Amino acid sequence: MIKSFIIFTLMRKDQHTIFGINGCTAVLESKKYKIIDIIIQTKSPAERDPKITHLLGYYGGHIKILNSTQFKSDFHKWRTQGIVIRFSGQIDSVMPSFLEMKGNIGLLALDGIEDPQNLGQIIRTSECAGIDGIIIPKNGSCGITDTVLQVSQGSFTQIPIYVVSNLNQTISNLKKDEFWVVAVENGIESKNWHEIDYKEKTLVVIGSEGRGIKKINLDNCDFQTTIPMQGKTNSLNVSAAVSAIAFERLRQITSN
Repeated sequence: MIKSFIIFTLMRKDQHTIFGINGCTAVLESKKYKIIDIIIQTKSPAERDPKITHLLGYYGGHIKILNSTQFKSDFHKWRTQGIVIRFSGQIDSVMPSFLEMKGNIGLLALDGIEDPQNLGQIIRTSECAGIDGIIIPKNGSCGITDTVLQVSQGSFTQIPIYVVSNLNQTISNLKKDEFWVVAVENGIESKNWHEIDYKEKTLVVIGSEGRGIKKINLDNCDFQTTIPMQGKTNSLNVSAAVSAIAFERLRQITSN
Protein backbone atom coordinates (compact mmCIF):
# COMPACT_ATOMS: atom_id res chain seq x y z
CA MET A 1 0.00 0.00 0.00
CA ILE A 2 1.25 3.47 -0.85
CA LYS A 3 2.05 5.45 2.26
CA SER A 4 -0.39 8.28 2.88
CA PHE A 5 0.96 11.61 1.61
CA ILE A 6 -1.58 13.87 3.29
CA ILE A 7 -0.19 15.46 6.44
CA PHE A 8 -2.69 18.12 7.35
CA THR A 9 -0.90 19.12 10.54
CA LEU A 10 1.85 20.64 8.39
CA MET A 11 -0.47 22.82 6.33
CA ARG A 12 0.31 26.53 6.20
CA LYS A 13 -2.23 29.10 7.33
CA ASP A 14 -3.07 30.03 3.75
CA GLN A 15 -3.81 26.41 2.83
CA HIS A 16 -7.27 24.91 3.02
CA THR A 17 -8.91 21.54 2.59
CA ILE A 18 -12.37 20.93 1.20
CA PHE A 19 -14.20 17.73 0.32
CA GLY A 20 -17.40 16.64 -1.39
CA ILE A 21 -18.59 17.16 -4.95
CA ASN A 22 -20.29 20.55 -4.50
CA GLY A 23 -17.48 22.31 -2.65
CA CYS A 24 -14.70 20.81 -4.76
CA THR A 25 -16.51 21.65 -8.00
CA ALA A 26 -16.86 25.27 -6.86
CA VAL A 27 -13.15 25.55 -6.04
CA LEU A 28 -12.09 24.03 -9.36
CA GLU A 29 -14.54 26.12 -11.40
CA SER A 30 -13.55 29.39 -9.73
CA LYS A 31 -9.90 29.13 -10.84
CA LYS A 32 -9.09 31.59 -8.04
CA TYR A 33 -6.86 29.32 -6.01
CA LYS A 34 -3.65 27.36 -6.35
CA ILE A 35 -4.51 23.67 -6.35
CA ILE A 36 -2.05 21.60 -4.32
CA ASP A 37 -3.64 18.15 -4.43
CA ILE A 38 -6.83 16.61 -5.80
CA ILE A 39 -7.36 13.22 -4.19
CA ILE A 40 -9.88 10.94 -5.89
CA GLN A 41 -11.21 7.60 -4.68
CA THR A 42 -11.60 4.99 -7.38
CA LYS A 43 -15.16 3.90 -8.22
CA SER A 44 -16.60 6.77 -6.16
CA PRO A 45 -19.42 9.23 -6.94
CA ALA A 46 -16.78 11.90 -7.61
CA GLU A 47 -14.93 9.74 -10.13
CA ARG A 48 -18.22 9.17 -11.97
CA ASP A 49 -19.36 12.80 -11.85
CA PRO A 50 -19.18 14.30 -15.38
CA LYS A 51 -18.48 17.86 -14.20
CA ILE A 52 -15.65 16.72 -11.93
CA THR A 53 -14.25 14.57 -14.73
CA HIS A 54 -14.28 17.55 -17.09
CA LEU A 55 -12.63 19.89 -14.58
CA LEU A 56 -9.89 17.41 -13.75
CA GLY A 57 -8.62 17.84 -17.30
CA TYR A 58 -7.24 21.25 -16.28
CA TYR A 59 -5.34 19.92 -13.27
CA GLY A 60 -3.69 16.71 -14.46
CA GLY A 61 -0.44 17.12 -12.55
CA HIS A 62 -2.20 17.56 -9.21
CA ILE A 63 -4.44 14.49 -9.26
CA LYS A 64 -3.82 11.55 -6.93
CA ILE A 65 -5.91 8.41 -7.39
CA LEU A 66 -6.32 6.21 -4.32
CA ASN A 67 -8.01 2.87 -4.04
CA SER A 68 -10.99 2.58 -1.73
CA THR A 69 -9.04 1.07 1.17
CA GLN A 70 -6.36 3.75 1.28
CA PHE A 71 -8.77 6.63 0.65
CA LYS A 72 -11.08 5.55 3.46
CA SER A 73 -8.11 5.06 5.75
CA ASP A 74 -6.99 8.65 5.18
CA PHE A 75 -10.44 10.29 5.20
CA HIS A 76 -12.69 7.97 7.18
CA LYS A 77 -13.96 10.80 9.41
CA TRP A 78 -15.37 12.81 6.49
CA ARG A 79 -18.28 12.34 4.09
CA THR A 80 -16.21 13.07 1.01
CA GLN A 81 -18.15 11.49 -1.89
CA GLY A 82 -14.72 10.35 -3.02
CA ILE A 83 -12.93 13.68 -3.52
CA VAL A 84 -10.71 15.89 -1.35
CA ILE A 85 -8.91 19.02 -2.52
CA ARG A 86 -6.10 20.85 -0.79
CA PHE A 87 -5.59 24.40 -2.07
CA SER A 88 -4.09 27.75 -1.14
CA GLY A 89 -5.07 31.34 -1.76
CA GLN A 90 -6.79 34.37 -0.31
CA ILE A 91 -10.41 33.74 0.65
CA ASP A 92 -11.37 37.26 1.75
CA SER A 93 -11.53 40.29 -0.54
CA VAL A 94 -10.54 43.95 -0.25
CA MET A 95 -13.62 46.08 0.35
CA PRO A 96 -14.16 48.60 -2.45
CA SER A 97 -15.70 52.05 -2.23
CA PHE A 98 -19.42 51.81 -2.93
CA LEU A 99 -20.01 55.56 -3.22
CA GLU A 100 -20.20 55.65 -7.02
CA MET A 101 -22.21 52.44 -7.22
CA LYS A 102 -25.91 53.05 -7.76
CA GLY A 103 -29.01 50.96 -7.34
CA ASN A 104 -29.57 48.08 -4.99
CA ILE A 105 -26.60 46.72 -3.07
CA GLY A 106 -27.17 44.43 -0.12
CA LEU A 107 -24.40 43.75 2.38
CA LEU A 108 -24.42 41.71 5.57
CA ALA A 109 -22.26 42.50 8.62
CA LEU A 110 -21.77 39.82 11.26
CA ASP A 111 -20.97 41.05 14.75
CA GLY A 112 -19.32 38.34 16.84
CA ILE A 113 -20.39 35.11 15.11
CA GLU A 114 -18.14 32.53 16.75
CA ASP A 115 -19.66 29.25 15.53
CA PRO A 116 -18.06 28.14 12.23
CA GLN A 117 -21.14 26.07 11.39
CA ASN A 118 -23.30 29.19 11.60
CA LEU A 119 -20.86 31.28 9.57
CA GLY A 120 -20.66 28.62 6.86
CA GLN A 121 -24.45 28.39 6.67
CA ILE A 122 -24.73 32.19 6.51
CA ILE A 123 -22.28 32.35 3.60
CA ARG A 124 -24.23 29.67 1.74
CA THR A 125 -27.61 31.29 2.40
CA SER A 126 -26.37 34.78 1.53
CA GLU A 127 -24.96 33.65 -1.81
CA CYS A 128 -28.18 31.80 -2.65
CA ALA A 129 -30.25 34.90 -1.78
CA GLY A 130 -28.15 37.32 -3.82
CA ILE A 131 -26.41 39.20 -1.00
CA ASP A 132 -23.54 41.20 -2.49
CA GLY A 133 -20.98 40.78 0.27
CA ILE A 134 -20.39 39.67 3.86
CA ILE A 135 -18.42 41.67 6.42
CA ILE A 136 -16.83 40.00 9.43
CA PRO A 137 -14.57 41.56 12.07
CA LYS A 138 -10.98 40.39 12.25
CA ASN A 139 -11.27 39.88 16.01
CA GLY A 140 -14.15 38.42 17.99
CA SER A 141 -15.23 36.13 15.17
CA CYS A 142 -14.51 32.51 14.36
CA GLY A 143 -12.72 33.60 11.18
CA ILE A 144 -12.56 31.77 7.88
CA THR A 145 -11.74 28.19 8.83
CA ASP A 146 -11.90 24.97 6.82
CA THR A 147 -15.13 24.14 8.64
CA VAL A 148 -16.64 27.43 7.48
CA LEU A 149 -15.62 26.73 3.89
CA GLN A 150 -16.94 23.18 4.02
CA VAL A 151 -20.33 24.12 5.45
CA SER A 152 -20.69 26.86 2.83
CA GLN A 153 -20.66 24.13 0.14
CA GLY A 154 -18.40 26.19 -2.10
CA SER A 155 -20.44 29.40 -1.81
CA PHE A 156 -17.37 31.24 -0.53
CA THR A 157 -16.04 31.21 -4.10
CA GLN A 158 -19.03 33.25 -5.33
CA ILE A 159 -19.59 35.95 -2.71
CA PRO A 160 -17.09 38.56 -1.49
CA ILE A 161 -16.11 38.19 2.17
CA TYR A 162 -14.60 41.29 3.75
CA VAL A 163 -12.56 40.96 6.94
CA VAL A 164 -12.31 44.34 8.69
CA SER A 165 -10.32 45.58 11.68
CA ASN A 166 -13.02 47.91 13.01
CA LEU A 167 -16.64 46.99 12.33
CA ASN A 168 -18.04 50.22 13.76
CA GLN A 169 -15.80 52.32 11.52
CA THR A 170 -16.82 50.18 8.55
CA ILE A 171 -20.48 50.86 9.32
CA SER A 172 -19.74 54.60 9.43
CA ASN A 173 -17.88 54.43 6.13
CA LEU A 174 -20.76 52.61 4.45
CA LYS A 175 -23.20 55.23 5.72
CA LYS A 176 -21.03 57.81 3.95
CA ASP A 177 -21.36 55.61 0.85
CA GLU A 178 -25.16 56.14 1.13
CA PHE A 179 -26.10 52.86 2.80
CA TRP A 180 -29.03 52.55 5.17
CA VAL A 181 -27.99 50.38 8.10
CA VAL A 182 -30.49 47.94 9.61
CA ALA A 183 -29.80 46.12 12.87
CA VAL A 184 -31.47 42.78 13.55
CA GLU A 185 -32.34 43.30 17.20
CA ASN A 186 -35.35 42.87 19.46
CA GLY A 187 -36.23 46.35 20.66
CA ILE A 188 -39.18 48.60 21.42
CA GLU A 189 -38.71 50.48 18.15
CA SER A 190 -37.94 47.41 16.03
CA LYS A 191 -40.07 46.94 12.91
CA ASN A 192 -41.04 43.54 11.58
CA TRP A 193 -38.44 42.23 9.15
CA HIS A 194 -40.79 42.42 6.16
CA GLU A 195 -41.67 46.08 6.85
CA ILE A 196 -38.11 47.26 6.13
CA ASP A 197 -37.35 48.59 2.64
CA TYR A 198 -34.29 46.72 1.34
CA LYS A 199 -34.47 48.02 -2.23
CA GLU A 200 -31.73 50.65 -1.92
CA LYS A 201 -28.18 50.35 -0.63
CA THR A 202 -28.67 48.39 2.57
CA LEU A 203 -26.33 47.02 5.22
CA VAL A 204 -27.91 44.47 7.56
CA VAL A 205 -26.07 43.99 10.86
CA ILE A 206 -26.68 40.85 12.89
CA GLY A 207 -25.05 39.73 16.12
CA SER A 208 -24.40 36.45 17.86
CA GLU A 209 -27.23 34.49 19.44
CA GLY A 210 -25.84 34.98 22.93
CA ARG A 211 -24.73 38.61 23.03
CA GLY A 212 -26.42 40.23 20.06
CA ILE A 213 -24.96 43.33 18.44
CA LYS A 214 -22.41 45.34 20.42
CA LYS A 215 -23.92 48.58 21.72
CA ILE A 216 -21.44 50.79 19.88
CA ASN A 217 -22.41 49.14 16.60
CA LEU A 218 -26.12 49.09 17.41
CA ASP A 219 -26.08 52.82 18.14
CA ASN A 220 -24.56 53.40 14.70
CA CYS A 221 -27.48 51.74 12.89
CA ASP A 222 -30.37 53.68 11.33
CA PHE A 223 -33.16 51.18 11.99
CA GLN A 224 -33.86 48.06 13.99
CA THR A 225 -35.81 45.05 12.79
CA THR A 226 -37.01 41.85 14.39
CA ILE A 227 -38.56 38.52 13.43
CA PRO A 228 -41.45 37.85 15.85
CA MET A 229 -41.71 34.34 17.27
CA GLN A 230 -45.04 32.50 17.47
CA GLY A 231 -43.90 29.53 19.54
CA LYS A 232 -42.40 29.27 23.01
CA THR A 233 -38.81 29.41 21.74
CA ASN A 234 -37.71 33.03 22.01
CA SER A 235 -35.25 33.27 19.12
CA LEU A 236 -34.10 31.80 15.82
CA ASN A 237 -30.71 30.38 15.06
CA VAL A 238 -28.66 33.24 13.59
CA SER A 239 -28.34 31.55 10.20
CA ALA A 240 -32.13 31.08 10.07
CA ALA A 241 -32.63 34.77 10.86
CA VAL A 242 -30.24 35.71 8.06
CA SER A 243 -32.20 33.46 5.71
CA ALA A 244 -35.52 35.15 6.51
CA ILE A 245 -34.14 38.65 5.96
CA ALA A 246 -32.00 37.83 2.93
CA PHE A 247 -34.87 36.20 1.08
CA GLU A 248 -37.26 39.01 2.03
CA ARG A 249 -34.78 41.41 0.43
CA LEU A 250 -34.62 39.16 -2.64
CA ARG A 251 -38.42 39.14 -2.84
CA GLN A 252 -38.52 42.93 -2.73
CA ILE A 253 -35.86 43.56 -5.36
CA THR A 254 -37.29 40.98 -7.78
CA SER A 255 -40.97 41.93 -7.42
CA ASN A 256 -42.55 43.98 -10.20
